[in-house]
Amino acid sequence: MPTRVGGKINLVGKRSRGLATLARAVVVFSSLLLSAAAPVGPAAPAKAKARYTFAKLVWRDEFNYTGLPDSTKWGYDVGGSGWGNKELQYYTKNRLENARVEGGNLVVEAHKEALKPENAYTSARLLSRGKGGSQTYGRFEVRARIPGGRGTWPAIWMLPDQNGYGNKSWPDNGEIDIMEHVGYDPNVIHASTHCKSYYFRTNNQKTGVTVIPDATTAFHVYAIEWTPETITAEIDGQLYFAARNEGTGWQAWPWDKPFHVLLNVAVGGEWGGQKGIDEAAFPQQMLVDYVRIYEMKKR
Repeated sequence: MPTRVGGKINLVGKRSRGLATLARAVVVFSSLLLSAAAPVGPAAPAKAKARYTFAKLVWRDEFNYTGLPDSTKWGYDVGGSGWGNKELQYYTKNRLENARVEGGNLVVEAHKEALKPENAYTSARLLSRGKGGSQTYGRFEVRARIPGGRGTWPAIWMLPDQNGYGNKSWPDNGEIDIMEHVGYDPNVIHASTHCKSYYFRTNNQKTGVTVIPDATTAFHVYAIEWTPETITAEIDGQLYFAARNEGTGWQAWPWDKPFHVLLNVAVGGEWGGQKGIDEAAFPQQMLVDYVRIYEMKKR
């Protein structure tokens, strides 16, 4: 068992996203106030004071094979309905051009091609639901190199296995965005949480933003640590986002049930397509070195 390193919808419903960069920046500030979160950055509490540990690795894919993604670990969301965001891609299944493992990495690749008349692009969206890659609480860690190019919208994120709260869909049952990036705003990385009380349509989702100058040219470790009290996000071990359970019920904290991991590269959409699409930039790849899930243990 390796040592720990450093570290959108068919949700069964629909999900949409689209905010201007300025609006998202305002949300970053307000969300930190709303969350009453632990301090972000260097002011964060020392690790020694943590109430939980995340040492036990319980699920992983190191992508040390060749061919299609391991079907015992990954499923697919398939289709081209716009995914609630007016996205332009058609997500395929078991198609090497869009999702494959080679050179020790998972490759999720978006192409400008019309397999379906209504979709000008293809891509893939993989998910670990039903494949053992679901868990309540823990550390979820992905080492990846993300694509650039205007119009791309890669994401490493999480959704619940079951939608039992409120509207039985999104946003009531929650979402955790470990990493989002839009190509027209290069190297600006976002981590967010969405729920009934706080989500982007009401312009008050809890969000952290940071700049990684080589995000599209180098690998980085994107991770969240999720406990009954907090959700924090970090890149290469540097904390930049924290949200706290207010104790007011599922409307503000639906994160008390199993969630799974999703990996995808969207094209266009209300957010990703705000500045148009550079057709000449395609194909574009997200490379994933590994996905690891660690169990939470109380000290």
